[in-house]
Amino acid sequence: MKKNTGKRILKWGGITVGILIAVILIGAWAMFGTILKAANSIEQLEPGLYAMEYAGDYGFDDFLQKGGAKSDSELADYIISFLSHGFYKIESNVQTGSFGCSTIYTRDENGSYLFGRNFDWEESQAMIVHTKPKNGYESVSTCCLDFLSFGEEYVPDGSLMERMQSLAAVYVPLDGMNSEGLAVADLIAGDKEETHQQTGKVSLTTTTAIRLLLDKAANVDEAIALLRQYDMHSSIGYAHHLSIADATGRSVVVEYVGGEMLVTETRVVTNHYLADCEKQGVGSEQSHLRYDILSAHTGPADEQGVRDLLERGAQKNYPQSDGHYEKTLWSIVYYPEGRCADFYFSENYAHSYALVLLEKGGSFWKR
Repeated sequence: MKKNTGKRILKWGGITVGILIAVILIGAWAMFGTILKAANSIEQLEPGLYAMEYAGDYGFDDFLQKGGAKSDSELADYIISFLSHGFYKIESNVQTGSFGCSTIYTRDENGSYLFGRNFDWEESQAMIVHTKPKNGYESVSTCCLDFLSFGEEYVPDGSLMERMQSLAAVYVPLDGMNSEGLAVADLIAGDKEETHQQTGKVSLTTTTAIRLLLDKAANVDEAIALLRQYDMHSSIGYAHHLSIADATGRSVVVEYVGGEMLVTETRVVTNHYLADCEKQGVGSEQSHLRYDILSAHTGPADEQGVRDLLERGAQKNYPQSDGHYEKTLWSIVYYPEGRCADFYFSENYAHSYALVLLEKGGSFWKR
């Protein structure tokens, strides 16, 4: 009788431990499942270029509800806290620096709009990010992984910890387009005047402003209205402006001068101020050269035509004589009406990746 009782105790004890482990695993999956799935989606497309898909809650609504961030370091603290659910702390500083860039908004012979973008930076790693937020629009965006500042040994698709770190790219988009056809890109504005609005509104950094627009704005009007609802804080050391376009034919640049948000209708943006203010035209000589090249095109342009214009404005055409090195890290042609884009990496204009939104199954990118 005692042996049978002992066997029952062992049996029930084993069942209890099994249930406990199952509960722990289920709880862990409920807490980290979406994050782990996104981390495991990261893959290398070619040396230096990666892709990732994040479907579900990546904490952006919570970020806004908690007041946003007034600096890149505050943003980094929030990202790490969200990804680890408060269990982990890592030394990192999401940051941006001085970079070039150009955008052009035009139409093809059929009247369809195209939005072209060059991102100019030094040799570095990049990631294409596909997001399907729990409460927002699906979008595709790009991130320069240098801006995550995880160190020289960091490998985006390496260990689980490194993959988890890579998810921060969701919060550091430098350009993108959503499923409503809204396209937006960040460019240096022309000087080092930082913007730090202090009106008591929820705070945004440059890159989280882009994430806000991709998640929440369907067109240029909604994008402008949204930005006015937040205090902008530019990334360290430089002024930024946002080139924004949609599927309806509107294209603007949003700039901040003396803490005031200024909106200017334009189809071309480079790295000097365009607003009708005391800073109009302030920027580098190269910025004006690239602006003139893109502005000189007045006729229709299809994807190949926009690609060729971007190649003409790429950094390979502007060699530096002072030993400073810069290149066009990526070029991208967005189709706001088609909800798709063609992505070119590291000045290789002979090869593109097709990015597609609203796809039913399969990968969002195609070689």
